[in-house]
Amino acid sequence: QVQLAESGGGLVQPGGSLRLSCAASGSIFKAYIMAWYRQAPGKQRDLVALITSGGSTNYAGSVKGRFTISRDNAEKTVYLQMNSLKPEDTAVYYCYASSDLGVYWGQGTQVTVSS
Repeated sequence: QVQLAESGGGLVQPGGSLRLSCAASGSIFKAYIMAWYRQAPGKQRDLVALITSGGSTNYAGSVKGRFTISRDNAEKTVYLQMNSLKPEDTAVYYCYASSDLGVYWGQGTQVTVSS
């Protein structure tokens, strides 16, 4: 069983930065594909960024160049550095993990971008 715990959300002004963290349990974290999704009110949950076990990354077009996903296998943690935040980035951000054992979600953390 894998458990994911997000942290780092909050209220930030447009143009500001936040770093989200997702701490994972499990002894084979390095084998997981990790990702961040987000869901705004009334909208579907969409992929924001993904990182493979080998460190390859993929980003949604709307965040490319502003957000950076990274992972620390020793700490079993994945990060999402968010810069130049815009009001349209406001959403609940969810951590996601996928391996041969299954698919797992965190409980979500709220990010609000507003002046």
